[in-house]
Amino acid sequence: MEKAADDDHYRLAFDRPDTWSQKYNLVWNKILRLDIFPEHMAETEISYYLTKQNKYGLPLDNRATYTKTDWIFWTATLADSQDVFQEFIRPVHRFMNETVNRVPMSDWIFTDKPEKRGFRTRSVVGGYYIKMLDTKLNTP
Repeated sequence: MEKAADDDHYRLAFDRPDTWSQKYNLVWNKILRLDIFPEHMAETEISYYLTKQNKYGLPLDNRATYTKTDWIFWTATLADSQDVFQEFIRPVHRFMNETVNRVPMSDWIFTDKPEKRGFRTRSVVGGYYIKMLDTKLNTP
């Protein structure tokens, strides 16, 4: 964390200042209560990601405008509130309603235009249900 710290977020790579990326795999730290990373790391990232969203979602990182929609759901699950979770999901919903491609639920899309980048009808969209898993495992 120390080597990746970059003011208000964490870098894409240790030696790359002024970069960022979705830390979607942090979701397993939360869901499985691993406590490998402190909660404030996810909170820091979520706050930063909200400043990076485009019309159709959060890019994977600073290098391009495309994303993986399933990983947006993983990232959104890091949010502490349903309202913030929804802030990440609404753009994906918008994409699915406005896409010009006749492809069911593409998981690799552009975040600045309603077009798929690649992939179609892949099983990874099962990742859309990760919030349900978190709720099931972590709600008293």
